[in-house]
Amino acid sequence: MKSPFKYFGGRAAWLCLFFVLTQCGKPTPPQNLLDTAHLSSWKPAGIPEEGQVIVEKDQITLHSGAPMTGVRFEAWQTPAFPTTRYAIDYEAMRVSGSDFFGTLTFPVGQSHLSFVMGGWGGNLVGLSSIDYQDASENSTRGNLDFINDRWYHVRIEVRDDEIRAWIDQKPFINVNITGRRLELRGGHIEKCLPFGFTTYLSSARIRSIVLERL
Repeated sequence: MKSPFKYFGGRAAWLCLFFVLTQCGKPTPPQNLLDTAHLSSWKPAGIPEEGQVIVEKDQITLHSGAPMTGVRFEAWQTPAFPTTRYAIDYEAMRVSGSDFFGTLTFPVGQSHLSFVMGGWGGNLVGLSSIDYQDASENSTRGNLDFINDRWYHVRIEVRDDEIRAWIDQKPFINVNITGRRLELRGGHIEKCLPFGFTTYLSSARIRSIVLERL
């Protein structure tokens, strides 16, 4: 006669395995990086002569610097945050000024890039830098006439072999990064590592910063 304990043990093992596999298959819920639990991780970047940075629940305000202002999310240095296979959604508004205002610096594997929003006089969009070329020179360059006091929704997807970006659901970037040299443009933008926002001769507001694993 088979032992009922042996039968139960085998059945339990299969049930546990099934539970683990099904749980592993569930996507991680999106994270709001401006909720109460994450607010303390946002710090002024420490750029020389930067403007005031105000971090509040649901919104960050970056006042105009001379010329730059930055804010960084220090918690991204921990293993809890991804370097690939993730998406960031956020909304940015240029309150005053006429240059970049919602520029995001973010990790891509072992490197970092900046998504330039409104640079080079106010309307350039692109990634800095790819193969030694900044956003004004490489294939990601695009243009959009940004209007002050208007919110723009941005989505950036970082995958193993490509980066995609949209503004107000309009595709702006779809670039293959396999074998490419990825790095930040030299300068104070590095103070926003590993993840942060900057403005240039502009004041801005950032809200609805949401991380999604892909």
